[in-house]
Amino acid sequence: MLRSKAKWNLTQEEEPALPIDPSLSLSDLTQELLRKRGIETKEAAKLFLSPQLEQLHDPMLMNDMNKAVDRVKQAIEQEEYIWVFGDYDADGVSSTALMVEVLREMGAYVEFYIPNRFTEGYGPNEEAFRNAHAEGISLIITVDTGIAANHEADVAKELGIDLIITDHHEAQNELPDAYAIVHPKLGGTYPFKELAGVGVAFKFAHALLGDFPKHLLDLVVIGTIADLVPLHDENRVLAAHGLKAISRSIRPGVQALKKVCSIEGDITEEDIGFAIGPRINAVGRLQDAFPAVDLLLTESDAEADALANQIHALNQERQKIVAEIAEEAERMLDSQADDLPSVIVVAKEGWNQGVLGIVASRLVNKYDRPTIVLTVDPETQTAKGSARSIDAFDMFTNCMEVRSQFTHFGGHAQAAGMTLPLENVETLREALNDLADQKLAPEDFKQLLTIDRCVSLEDITISTIEEIAKLSPFGMGNPKPLFQLEETTPAEVRQIGSKLNHLKMRFKANGNDLDTIGFGMGDLYPRIAPQSAVTIVGELSINEWNGKRKPQIMMKDLSVNDWQLFDLRGNRHLEKAMPRLPFDHTVAIFFGEATEDQAWVFDYYPVIELNHDPELIGELPLDEIEHMVLMDLPNSMEQIKSVIQTMSPNNIYACYRTDDAAFLKTLPTRDHFKWFYGMLMKRKKFHLETEGPKLADYKGWSKDSVEFISHVFFELEFVRIDNGLLTLNPNPSKKDLAESALYQQKHEQLKVEQTLYFSSYPQLKAWFTEQMDRVSDVKEEIS
Repeated sequence: MLRSKAKWNLTQEEEPALPIDPSLSLSDLTQELLRKRGIETKEAAKLFLSPQLEQLHDPMLMNDMNKAVDRVKQAIEQEEYIWVFGDYDADGVSSTALMVEVLREMGAYVEFYIPNRFTEGYGPNEEAFRNAHAEGISLIITVDTGIAANHEADVAKELGIDLIITDHHEAQNELPDAYAIVHPKLGGTYPFKELAGVGVAFKFAHALLGDFPKHLLDLVVIGTIADLVPLHDENRVLAAHGLKAISRSIRPGVQALKKVCSIEGDITEEDIGFAIGPRINAVGRLQDAFPAVDLLLTESDAEADALANQIHALNQERQKIVAEIAEEAERMLDSQADDLPSVIVVAKEGWNQGVLGIVASRLVNKYDRPTIVLTVDPETQTAKGSARSIDAFDMFTNCMEVRSQFTHFGGHAQAAGMTLPLENVETLREALNDLADQKLAPEDFKQLLTIDRCVSLEDITISTIEEIAKLSPFGMGNPKPLFQLEETTPAEVRQIGSKLNHLKMRFKANGNDLDTIGFGMGDLYPRIAPQSAVTIVGELSINEWNGKRKPQIMMKDLSVNDWQLFDLRGNRHLEKAMPRLPFDHTVAIFFGEATEDQAWVFDYYPVIELNHDPELIGELPLDEIEHMVLMDLPNSMEQIKSVIQTMSPNNIYACYRTDDAAFLKTLPTRDHFKWFYGMLMKRKKFHLETEGPKLADYKGWSKDSVEFISHVFFELEFVRIDNGLLTLNPNPSKKDLAESALYQQKHEQLKVEQTLYFSSYPQLKAWFTEQMDRVSDVKEEIS
């Protein structure tokens, strides 16, 4: 058995519903997926499948939009100097480029500024505003930032600078005293609240120009997808049309990004989410983000290529730094793996502040815990970092309950950034854990996978996958559909990748051939026994290679619902071959004495030596034992039957071997015994040492067989043995061979080896299954 990592929530309709509209020419599966997205009518389905620009709302409905537009136009007319103050992530960079481009188009004197993550931190800051004033700036427009800049708004007012804030982050208790705040969640008049920062900037651009800025769609799509806002309503329209625009964009920066990302053909949401977005983000994570904005604004192909290559190199460096910090944090946490807190807070001096959000995401994925990762500055005695969370724990709301611990704080339900005094780190850790312990149940710490439907191999076709693709672009609010491939035995399971960290399975049935790939799931390979039926959850996709197109599943999770047998019989390198099983859920069984080369087992697992303390099994928490490791062969079949039926484990590891197998030596038959006794009656005496080898050679027996027959006769008192000389007992009692303990022991040893050691894998699995089924039958009878 292999438990799934996540909770699975199958939402398949129990009874097929009526189609939305037969004229849509969509399969039942696609119509079911539409209904799950709240699409119930033909008109709604058409708009969802073909989003229209007419669905966008009037930008003038947004809070303070009229006031902001009038102030910008006044600044342009009076030739004032304007600053666009942005953020260093992909949303902020694309917002900055978009706003600068539209202002330049309108004839404004405009420059942009993005704070340095390391020296200035997140958001507007007083020093930057004072420098702007010294340069003659009279109007500052923030994009994707500013909603928490209360102090900075006061500074701007003091300096005589008008501050227009455009942002989409959650508003805190007190709003900045700015000239205007353009924000979809304020004022209550704007119909859609979930725009990205670049989406707000785009609406501002629309209001400023008076005409729809179609030429800016290739910029708005970058931040909209990279910032993980829900892709419905306006965001779906902007993403769908933005993907078309960026795919045919002649913007030099976009062309250069496609080149370094090795993107051919149309750009997809996955290209932005996993290739373009991370590269733009990498600049601000490691240095000033100015080159990323310059890349999107430049009109020079040569400059674009140079900037894109610089950004690509920074992204490679970022990946290396992330891996190093994540590994260091994991080592810190693995040392307390058996007692992880509900909320993880890790802090260390020297960690690169720019990548801590990515590290936090990795830790959330590995440990299924809300996570805060902080870097410590010993000079200022402060800690700065990022937080990522699980679905059940709203990081923004819970951190706001302990807002006093932070010097600076802002973010969303699933992500946040913060600065706090170093002395508050432990207090913060305790406070958040108290909140989590009050609010969360054990099941909340497992990721939830919402599964749309169960499918069979026959259901997974190219045409089905192409039709499902009509629901794209996928993302937050419109997740890529997940499907469950029911229990199926793979024809092949193997690890792939240079580090063998990915898992590949191949399934074949009724002429259907399907590959499944699980990135980062290579560690599960030794946990899947041969011939085990697996259940897989994943996304359907098409693999295109050398002109051939083939359906495949990108695995998100898997499980094995039946018990498993791992056959390591005869293996002389067990310490390397055995996976590291959870200590609290594993037990290693010795029926006899452990040998020196088995000493390693005592370091890894709880051990029971039945020859020393056979009653110990009864003291184990049997309901918690999932893995049983059999280290040697039992003395009898009844002995192992008792162990199996007592424990009924989920997984059995057969790790025993024998160097002196009775099975390989022929057990003498009754005819052998009869002939030997007749020979003694004729000869009257027989010397084992001198005549035994000759007899064995003459009869084609082994020497061990001759000795075994002799000792059985001795035990039954048929003969006497004196210094190796056999003589008949003149008055033997009539006894059967089965009355000899030696004969029974050899016979039992033969049976043990035949059943447990020299059997085939299917035979051994069937025998263990029979023993566990007997336990199930007894439990059913009792209940």
